[in-house]
Amino acid sequence: MKHWLVKSEPEAYSWATFVAEDGTAWTGVRNYQARNNLNLMQPGDLVLFYHSVSEKAVVGIAEVAAPAAPDATAEAGSPWVAVHLRPVQPLPQPVSLAQLKADARLGELALLRQSRLSVLPVRPEEFDAVLALGAK
Repeated sequence: MKHWLVKSEPEAYSWATFVAEDGTAWTGVRNYQARNNLNLMQPGDLVLFYHSVSEKAVVGIAEVAAPAAPDATAEAGSPWVAVHLRPVQPLPQPVSLAQLKADARLGELALLRQSRLSVLPVRPEEFDAVLALGAK
């Protein structure tokens, strides 16, 4: 199993909406590196759901429910893909970007090194560290 982080602006698509809809196709990704990450996702992989821009915090855990398939919002024949994600559980406490930056265990976290990318890999030990921060 691999671990990932996806970013969404809460004003555009929030954790609450994601939970209310019981998941979604993660469409609209138009960056090649992020697309490559979507292609690597497999059912059962766990995903940190990050509210970007206004909140800047990890707020929940999702799971990959279906592997990458053509993105229905893209032109036919384009290289863009989407995975289907479903909610697993909210974090007891959101983990802010400031907390992520302050934790020495997360010094190599892709979110901190490639902050503009919307779909990022997370190492297992980083995933566990974020969960621990969210449990406090």
